[in-house]
Amino acid sequence: MKILITGATGLIGKYLVRKLKENGHEIVILTRKKTGKPNEFQWNPDQNFIEDAAFENIEAIIHLAGATIAKRWTKEYKKELYSSRINAANLLKSYCEKHQIKLKSFISASGINYYGTFTSDEILTENSPIKKLDFLAKLSVDWEKSAYQFSEISERVVCLRTAMVLAKEGGSFVPLKKLTDFNLASPVGKGKQWMNWIHIEDLANMYVEAIENSQYNGSYNAVADETVTNEAFMKSIAQKSNKFFLPIPVPAFMMKLIMGEMSSIILEGSRASNEKIKSTGFTFKYPDLNAALEDLINK
Repeated sequence: MKILITGATGLIGKYLVRKLKENGHEIVILTRKKTGKPNEFQWNPDQNFIEDAAFENIEAIIHLAGATIAKRWTKEYKKELYSSRINAANLLKSYCEKHQIKLKSFISASGINYYGTFTSDEILTENSPIKKLDFLAKLSVDWEKSAYQFSEISERVVCLRTAMVLAKEGGSFVPLKKLTDFNLASPVGKGKQWMNWIHIEDLANMYVEAIENSQYNGSYNAVADETVTNEAFMKSIAQKSNKFFLPIPVPAFMMKLIMGEMSSIILEGSRASNEKIKSTGFTFKYPDLNAALEDLINK
């Protein structure tokens, strides 16, 4: 299958491109910088521009592009977080219509904060109502709305509501591991907030399945089987690294001073169910934190 991918040069994108090529798919990459490489085409969502040749004979689109949330959310940066996801999807739709493209599937990233950023023992399913329409929830809701407009031109639309991605190469795990290496692993805030996570290999496999398995349709929580508290998460990293764990929590006010509004994603957290995606037959390679950390730290 010929697949157009945005965000292919990011952490998840690089991993996914490799897996899709291994499965025999032809990959077309949209990149902001002109590379001159075959099957790589320039785009600039800020200027509503995509090279027309990128759309030749494409059968599916995977939309991963989006500015990182791991940066202080100033008023201007919030606009970038929004435009890099939603405006980019709108641009893809307009170009598909321009070239009269009919897709087999449109697969989009989304965020597990779709339901709101809050702490609760309730297990959230894809049918759970939005509990708190904060910035990340609204971002995720509008992100998915921009994806579902492709229902007009695509046989299927899939949104993966992604939890914190654990990977050696980057993302949130790397700074947490560095803190641990300096014997500074400790809970944040109350430490009782839940942390949803997923190993990068499982996430990449989900995208491959979403492309290849026509059973996938709609939104799915992309989270591992085991949800743990912040305190348990940090303690597990310390134990796997043979480092000290400091049971004294980092005060919430300190995180708010350092990170501003973004601190909410660390200080709050609920539990999300992955039963819907497992009902498709998807099998996790790293269902629990111990297995994931064993791979990330000791291999």
